[in-house]
Amino acid sequence: MTAGLQTIVYPVKDKDRAKALFTVLLGVEPFVDEPYYVGFKAEGQDVGLDPNGHAQGLTGPVPFWHVTDLRERLAALLAAGAEVVQDVRDVGDGRLVASVKDPDGNLVGLLQDPSA
Repeated sequence: MTAGLQTIVYPVKDKDRAKALFTVLLGVEPFVDEPYYVGFKAEGQDVGLDPNGHAQGLTGPVPFWHVTDLRERLAALLAAGAEVVQDVRDVGDGRLVASVKDPDGNLVGLLQDPSA
């Protein structure tokens, strides 16, 4: 089951410059500002900046679909022809993420919160 597209993560090379730009764009300060991730909440949308994203295979912004069972959804996507870009990992406090590439090379992210 999916709860919809609620998060988009941008891989960035210069976290501080990207943070300044997105602060102006979104009109809000980040709610998370760590060396490994900057996160904004604006109008019900989560926007993340990942300074390690390029090293993890992210080539551009990645939409993250919030799901109730990430491993089940990932297996279904792989069976349907997707290819793993980033395998399942816990990014803190039980939040799981993974990303795949569809047959056309488009990136799709999956995110499962611990309450799911």
